[in-house]
Amino acid sequence: MSVTERIRRFVNSPQGRRAMEKVREAAADPRRRAQAQRLISRLGNRR
Repeated sequence: MSVTERIRRFVNSPQGRRAMEKVREAAADPRRRAQAQRLISRLGNRR
């Protein structure tokens, strides 16, 4: 099974839906959004 297929199955599962809801709630919080942006920029600078 490919990685994309495994991700697709997870996202469509009840557990995946709960995880997506948590991500949406975190993205709505400005503090969390800033935290995520810092993490993404730090990870992007590693290359």
